[in-house]
Parts: sequence; C-alpha cells; structure tokens
Amino acid sequence: MESFALHSLSATTTSFSLSSRSSLFNRSPKPIFKSPPSIFPSHASPSFPTLRSTKPLLFSPLPRPIKPIHSSKKDSASTSITSNPAPTPPSPQGAKLIPFIISISIGVILRFLVPKPVEITPQAWQLLSIFSSTIAGLVLSPLPVGAWAFLGLTASVVTKTLAFSTAFSAFTNEVIWLIVISFFFARGFVKTGLGDRIATYFVKWLGKSTLGLSYGLTFSEALIAPAMPSTTARAGGVFLPIIKSLSLSAGSNPGDSSSRKLGSYLVQSQFQSAGNSSALFLTAAAQNLLCLKLAEELGVIISSPWVSWFKAASMPAIISLIATPFILYKLYPPEVKDTPEAPAMAAKKLEQMGPVTRNEWIMVGTMVLAVSLWVFGEALGIPSVVAAMIGLSILLLLGVLDWDDCLSEKSAWDTLAWFAVLVGMAGQLTNLGIVTWMSDCVAKCLQSFSLCWPAAFGVLQASYFFIHYLFASQTGHVGALYSAFLAMHLAAGVPGVLAALALAYNTNLFGAITHYSSGQAAVYYGAGYVDLPDVFKMGFIMALINAIIWGVVGTFWWKFLGLY
Repeated sequence: MESFALHSLSATTTSFSLSSRSSLFNRSPKPIFKSPPSIFPSHASPSFPTLRSTKPLLFSPLPRPIKPIHSSKKDSASTSITSNPAPTPPSPQGAKLIPFIISISIGVILRFLVPKPVEITPQAWQLLSIFSSTIAGLVLSPLPVGAWAFLGLTASVVTKTLAFSTAFSAFTNEVIWLIVISFFFARGFVKTGLGDRIATYFVKWLGKSTLGLSYGLTFSEALIAPAMPSTTARAGGVFLPIIKSLSLSAGSNPGDSSSRKLGSYLVQSQFQSAGNSSALFLTAAAQNLLCLKLAEELGVIISSPWVSWFKAASMPAIISLIATPFILYKLYPPEVKDTPEAPAMAAKKLEQMGPVTRNEWIMVGTMVLAVSLWVFGEALGIPSVVAAMIGLSILLLLGVLDWDDCLSEKSAWDTLAWFAVLVGMAGQLTNLGIVTWMSDCVAKCLQSFSLCWPAAFGVLQASYFFIHYLFASQTGHVGALYSAFLAMHLAAGVPGVLAALALAYNTNLFGAITHYSSGQAAVYYGAGYVDLPDVFKMGFIMALINAIIWGVVGTFWWKFLGLY
C-alpha cells in the first residue's frame, strides 16, 4: 500500500518546500530539478544560484506562417496542411501484452498441466491457479494493481470458484478499513503542517552537525510514526522537502557531484532508518496491520496487539535507529560535517510558521486519543478500527479534514479494492486447505535435512526477506507470501507468535533494499541525490547489519519476553 500513497502527495503542501513535490515521481537517476524555496537566506549558500519564477503567458504565441515563394491556391492549401499537422493519436490503452500473457499463462499451466494433488479439491486447485495469476500480475504489472486484482476477483466469480458474497466478503474486513483510515490521518498531518513543525523542532535542537541533523530527522520520524501510519506519506509529505531544503541551502544539488556534500547522506540515512521506525509501532505502517490479520486467520492470536508488538520490537528497533545514522556516516560519509546555521534557520522557520494553529492542536489531540485507544482499546472493549473511526469523525466534524480530502485520497480507495481481493483469496486458500498442504510439504523437506526449528526459522526468514527483490510493494509481498511462510514456520515447529511478529518486522526492513522495494524508496530515489548503484549497495549492506542487530538483540530480548 505504501507505494500507492505516492498518488496523494501531490495534493498536499508543506511549509518547507512546495516545488519539491515534482520530484516524487521522477525515477531517473539523474533528474533535473528546479530549486525549492530555501529555509535559509541566500547568503548562506553563495554557490547556489537563486532561481526566479516568471509569470506564465496567458496565450502561447502562434508561429508565423511561412509564405511560399510561388503563391497559388494549390500551394497555399498545401502550406496550410503542412503547417497544421494532424494531432498524433493517443497511445493505446489497456493491458501490456507480454506481462498479460505471462501472468495468465502461469495460472493456466498450473490449472491444466500440473497434476492436482489428491489431497486438494478441484475448487481449491482452481482458486490457487487464479491466485497465482493474480500474484504474477502484481509483479509484472500488465495493469495497475487495483485493476488487475479486480480481474482476478472477476475470474473467481465467473468460473464459479467463489460465490459472489464470498468473493466480496473481505471488503468488510476491519483491518482493511483501518488501513484506509490511516491514509486520511496521514493527509491530516501534512495538510495541517504538524509533521513539518515537529521535524523542524528536531532540526533546531540537534542540527548543529550533519550527524546530529540526521539523528534529529530520524527521531522525529520515530515520534510521529505511530500516529501517521504511512511511511510513504512521511517520506514525501514531511521529510524529503526538509532534506532538500537543507541540502540545497548547503550547496548540495541533486544530480551532480555536489550531491555528496549533504543531500546523499541525509537521504540514505532517512531512507534506511524509516524501516525501523515502521517496525517499532503496530500503527506505523499499514502492512503491519495486514500481517496480524493474516496471522489471526492461521490461528495465531496476539493478545493486546499494539502493546505486544511494541514490546517485542522496542529493543532491536531502537538500537537499529541509533546505529543506522552513525554507520552510514562512516560508510557513506557526507562532505559537509558541520551545519552550524541549521538550528538558527530552523528557529527562523518556526517563527515564520507562527504559533501552533487550531487545526494542529486538534490533530495532536485526536492522534493522542487514537493512539491511547489503540493501546488500551482491548481493555476498554474498543476495537482498533472503531478508535480510528472516532478519530476521523472528530477531524471531519471540526473541519481539519473535509470529505473532499477523503475522496481525493485515491491511494486509500485503491488499497481498499486490491487489498480486499488479496486478503479474501488468501483467506479462502486457507479455508480450502491449500496453505496447510503447502506448509506440510515444506515441513517434510526441512525435516529431511534434520533442521531444528531455530535453523528452519533462520532459513525461512532469510528467504522471505530476500525474495522481496522480486516485489515492488511491501503490502503486495505480504498478500502473496505472508500466510504461506507463516504456515511453513508453524509446520517446522517455530512458536506461532514469534514467527508472526518476525515476518511482520522483516516486512518493514526490506523496504529499503532497492529503489522500487516500497513507496518511500521511490520517493527518496526520485529526489536525485543517490545513484542507483549506491541504492543497491547500501541497501544490501544495511540489510545485513539490520539482520545482525535484529537477530542477535532480538534473540535475547524475545527470550526474555517469553516468546520462545
């Protein structure tokens, strides 16, 4: 889902940089950007030219026609035709042919050419073939994700594999609606400017050096993460505009050698830290909620989910958050080590922003209420989705958000559509015995190697992590593989809660291994400060470092908590 929040960012504004929005969708490694307004005065960066905007012309001047040398009616008509060429027809729309054929072929081959195991019913095997084509389409993208998922849902109904009511049953799933509402909360943070204000305070307090500046941005994201449940929205709506403004003011421009002065390091540090911020809180990323819902369908119930999630993640996540900026400072050092003007300029920016507005206070109060209900809701008998509904209702009633804001949040409604399809299909595969059959097959394979459950745990976790190189969406990965891998863990004897949480934490951590691995990856890479080879190189190195921290620290911490 994170990757689809990109569509909503262009409609929002931030107090740091308005024009930086145009970079969010640029996937070129060397993009050219217009400079956003800096929060620093021009004398702070003499090497960086000031770009002045000009008013656009109301009408474009028409080209002056060229008169022919020999004037005649025939020549005149010919000149008229050639000077006004017919508009080029629009490019054909619809599915991309090659990805479409491959995606469909996978399901057809599985359905008609692969022998059906005797333990599996024809209905279950047919659903597995449709699901396989759906997942292949998520990877190959013959159509946008929501459209392709709808085709898969249609196929399951047309072939009478699923009844209409069964196929659409997941659209009433509480977790999916909680994810949808989380998009609206993220929009509220950006619209009110509250996220900007919090981040600016951290720049003021910790920004005297480049390393301190990085820690300030990292800690501010961890602070707002539980109440702003979209890593992509945090990246594009709050932190990238701040990073660009700071970098440009220091003479660090995207797309050239000066990018290594400051911008490259800040982007890499924030990008690699974001996964740990998302893993720290259950409500920090939408895929976290989806993981626990899928685990529940396999019989793994986590009591007091918000608190249990935070307790298990706290020690390894906090250590990784502290270590990441420092490690990158050594492995991927910035040329500018000190930023003495940053705190003063941040203070000036806060002065320009003025006192905290009414809408910001309402946003603070609403999110404190929502997080409190998420933490204590089980004891009070208030489900998480009801707490989110209460929070959204307050924002609508008091005018912080209006209904047009919700309607224009296309990524939320797109997520509702394709998540519901994937969750519904995955749930029916479990009910029809496919997941159990697959997990038993893997368990027998692992037993043939005489692996104890800790070894099987390590192999399965590593496989789940590195297979993400084939996916362009964290939530797509969850919908496709989480249930199957959790079932394999359970069949191998891994404690259920440990397996469910570890897979969910990995779902956040692998969001920074490539430039396409998550929505925030596209945002940060599109800024133009980091070259593609560096994205893959640092992504792999930090993946190994995170694996060591989470593996070593998590082993002792989870034992202390009694998870195994």
